Amino acid sequence: MNELQVGDSLPDQEHHEGGFRPMSELIDAHDGRDIDITRGGPHYGEFIEQVRGLMDRVRLASPSDELALETIGVLEQLNDKLDAATVDEWSTPTWTRFDLPGRGNITLPPFTIDHADTDGVDARITFRTYHLGGNNAAHGGQVAIGFDDLLGMAAAVHAGAVTRTASLTVDYRSITPLNTELKVRAWAERQEGRKVFVRATLHNGERLCAEAHGLFIVLKPGQA
Repeated sequence: MNELQVGDSLPDQEHHEGGFRPMSELIDAHDGRDIDITRGGPHYGEFIEQVRGLMDRVRLASPSDELALETIGVLEQLNDKLDAATVDEWSTPTWTRFDLPGRGNITLPPFTIDHADTDGVDARITFRTYHLGGNNAAHGGQVAIGFDDLLGMAAAVHAGAVTRTASLTVDYRSITPLNTELKVRAWAERQEGRKVFVRATLHNGERLCAEAHGLFIVLKPGQA
């Protein structure tokens, strides 16, 4: 995703002290300068991938007592090391790593943006083993998370402003498979003042897995 695609959807200097308090990289992007995608370093993508791999394995793990205790020890040591690298939310790489699936945000199902403009967002998304709901299908809540992020992007790019979710409704039409690249299309149907009405679809090939509609609100300066 590049600066043309994010544009005025990024916070500017007026959005301060609220949920979208800016940092220098996003202000630079808003003002037409290149987005710095170096935060977290050149190995950040692989770091996130290894974390995702751990999450996938833990989702289906049934460890022996010996393995559980060994893993607990390793994770305790690792968490102690990561404490030294913990920063506040405005300094995390996930604000700026548009070069990585889902911006490198482990709370999101990983997705790649193919196209984004005022007409909508096209993306490829994969629900991994960690996102299992049951019977090898993605959990409905995880589907909603994917929709929420991509609909928010569509609303923000359409409005040219920062937005926040006001309502989101998901209709599940068929099984959403795991570990399969799926297509998402998200777009704004209309805007009425600060209200942006959005829709999205999730497809596995020609099969509709789910669709969503929602309402996003353009934030006032400084509003959380």
